[in-house]
Amino acid sequence: MKDFMLIFTNGSSSGQLSPEEMQDNMQQWFAWIEKLKASNTYISGEALLPEGKTVKGPKGVVTDGPFAESKELVGGYFIVRAASIEEAAEIAKDCPDLALNGNVEIREVMKFDNM
Repeated sequence: MKDFMLIFTNGSSSGQLSPEEMQDNMQQWFAWIEKLKASNTYISGEALLPEGKTVKGPKGVVTDGPFAESKELVGGYFIVRAASIEEAAEIAKDCPDLALNGNVEIREVMKFDNM
């Protein structure tokens, strides 16, 4: 089994939901997490606050961002265990934010042995 990061963009993090819709969406997320935990697939995950900083360039210039008007606002991530990236993609199909035009990027976690 391998570890994969599911990176959630747009969807419920876009700020377009009413309080009731947000509560319903959160319940869907909690149910999905419980389903993944029950199948020993879920390793960890967190939501991310929209505020942050960006460090870039050879001099490490720090700027504010990301900004809500960004094309792809990252709202959070999970680490899941799956046999393949295809299996991880199947897991991602249950993401509650897909119904809200959200996206899930799937990346295998690279392991560095005995560094």
